[in-house]
Amino acid sequence: MRKIGLAILGICLSASIASAQNKDSLAIASAPKHTLDKIAAVVGNSIILQSDIELSYANYLAQGGTPNQDIRCQILHGLLSQKILAQQAIIDSIEVKDDEVDNEVDRRMRTMTQRAGGQERLEQFLGRSVIQYKDEIRPDIKESLVADKMRAKITEKLNVTPQDVENYFNKMPKDSLPTFNKEVEVGEIVFQPKMNKDEKAFYHQKAEDLRKRVKNGEDFGTLARLYSQDPGSAPDGGDLGFADRNSYVKEFAAWAFKLKAGEISPVFETDFGFHFLQIIERRGEQVHVRHILIIPAITQASLSRAKGKADSVYHDLMTNNKINFSSAAAFYSDDKETKFNGGMMLNAEDVQNRSTIIPSDKLDPQIALVIDTMKVGGYSKPQLFTDNAGKKTYKILYLKSVTDAHKANLAQDFPKLKDAALNDKTNRTVSKWFEKRRKETYIKIDPEFNICSDLNGWATPPVPVQANATK
Repeated sequence: MRKIGLAILGICLSASIASAQNKDSLAIASAPKHTLDKIAAVVGNSIILQSDIELSYANYLAQGGTPNQDIRCQILHGLLSQKILAQQAIIDSIEVKDDEVDNEVDRRMRTMTQRAGGQERLEQFLGRSVIQYKDEIRPDIKESLVADKMRAKITEKLNVTPQDVENYFNKMPKDSLPTFNKEVEVGEIVFQPKMNKDEKAFYHQKAEDLRKRVKNGEDFGTLARLYSQDPGSAPDGGDLGFADRNSYVKEFAAWAFKLKAGEISPVFETDFGFHFLQIIERRGEQVHVRHILIIPAITQASLSRAKGKADSVYHDLMTNNKINFSSAAAFYSDDKETKFNGGMMLNAEDVQNRSTIIPSDKLDPQIALVIDTMKVGGYSKPQLFTDNAGKKTYKILYLKSVTDAHKANLAQDFPKLKDAALNDKTNRTVSKWFEKRRKETYIKIDPEFNICSDLNGWATPPVPVQANATK
């Protein structure tokens, strides 16, 4: 079977297949139909096939990439690294469980299916069924997960002290210090339009009518394609594939893991709307389901109620010194991500550190426009915002801090410089580890890749042939 290595996962699986939707003929034409195979590299007791590299490269081109031999070099470099890490992981008894692999395969396939515009389009692009493709990529995804764990083990004990950060900063050439853009800390109290009991009843009944049609013998998949308002699954007949409990909101998971194969749930409500689902198959801690979603339309009455509540909270913030923004957000906000963080928005590019410092150019343009006229410590009047999905909410914004664009310095940028210093130390540690393991591992690379500068020194030098001594 043709396998797909780390490079494909980096270039193809995480790349946007959405562009292939607009260039469907190009994507399908670029998908490899047949490759005359050969061994591109040998790493210890493992081999890397030319087809591994070519399939990944074809997918790179299908995403709109321009022909570039360096991409093939990067693909091979990633595969070589993965093989070395995975082989050391065996020695160190590092393993991944089957359910970890299943979860990752299913997660990546859901992403690919959504970006491709449905399972049928994805299968056209791949030139094979999704089931066959999942079987093909599973061994390599398992290997990549093992390699990730091995890499984490190499760096798990690394840390940097304040003195390390200062030394790292002092070694940076002063004429090439990075410039940081303007940054802000912004809080929000979000007021979602909410329907009353009578308004909800209409949409609940709409979902219930569809459920009755399924119970009366109509095809679930056909009704999902026609009526479900979940854009990710409707083209596939509502099919969500295999997933674990943590993949769903609690109301959905409760029914998905309660029913038996073939059973249909009653209509239930989540933050997304009204659903009912059918169990297709159970496999250990994973379940394969399909569903139909009906999303209630926001009414003018519900918007007016949300605005009235927002106006009331804004008045309290402006007139009652006993109420601060953090407590108001925790009590009133309908945004689950920010209400338990004192209302403060998180930097989407630094979620791991839960940083509230956000580059101004990364803000929602609607929010950036409002805070541009605000003073630090001030509140905005409630305003109506519309997200990319068309969802409308009223928000009160709070501008906590503003840091103007500036050259890097220890006083203002210690957290960023700490991350950079740790990243530098991590890279140097991993490079040293690879340097040692490369010398201990037999590596042979096809001469075709001699042009790859990044691979210089990777191949094991040939043993010189000694001439027979003259008698």
